[in-house]
Amino acid sequence: MHYRILNRMKVTAILPDELVRDVQTMSGGKNITESLHLALTEWLKITRIKKLNEKVARSPLSFNDSYSAAEVRKLNRKSR
Repeated sequence: MHYRILNRMKVTAILPDELVRDVQTMSGGKNITESLHLALTEWLKITRIKKLNEKVARSPLSFNDSYSAAEVRKLNRKSR
């Protein structure tokens, strides 16, 4: 018999009914738990992207002076 170990937390939260209904409608989840999981996961992804964008804005990416798109394409074609 195989046992599956899940890391999860049971949470009691007081949320407005309208908010929960809207989350269920928008997320398309089968139940409240799945709907909240989808909504929170999506929120985390968006927040991480925003933080990364802020980091890049503070310290923009830059190419080396010797960078050449044509040279990179040549390298990519050689590796095939």
